[in-house]
Amino acid sequence: MVACNNFASSKMKILNKNMKILAFAGSNSKKSINKELLNYTLNQIENAEIDLVDINDFEMPIYSIDRQLENGFPQEAQDFYNKIKDAEGVVISLAEHNGNFSVALKNILDWVSRIEMPYLKDKKLLLLSTSPGAYGGGNVMEVATKYFGMFASGEIVASTTFPSFNDNFQNNEIVNEELKNKVLAQVSIFQEALTSVES
Repeated sequence: MVACNNFASSKMKILNKNMKILAFAGSNSKKSINKELLNYTLNQIENAEIDLVDINDFEMPIYSIDRQLENGFPQEAQDFYNKIKDAEGVVISLAEHNGNFSVALKNILDWVSRIEMPYLKDKKLLLLSTSPGAYGGGNVMEVATKYFGMFASGEIVASTTFPSFNDNFQNNEIVNEELKNKVLAQVSIFQEALTSVES
């Protein structure tokens, strides 16, 4: 286990460098509950080198084809793309805005998809989502499953929604045993999928 208390930390190493994992929350809020859930989840992953990024560091002009043709790709788009290419696995905790990705995340994905599509080919994914409500970000999870799995060609090996965050997560811990076991089970599936690639 490794402490993931500082979300802004760009890279953390866990034991051996067996697996390279890119991790980010789909929110640009400083008080994002998805960042909290992501940090907890990353603390459960062993034998990996985790590149934990904040999407605020990849803020770019809203994508448009005219802007791309006139100015090319922003450096932030290329940097994010490179991080994806360097990873074997990707962990994303999805914030739900009006039933979809946050604008901040969607814009990054729009830019990256113009560099290469599908950009997640051969990548193993663990998808998380949470919200204050009982559906736990279920709408954005449905969107993400189709987008990341079909259009971006990632292999979603594990996923889970986490409902009623404020009731079930306190002091950096999951206090609902059923939900805790659910998250840990998905982490285990994700790790096993990555380990099978390494072996």
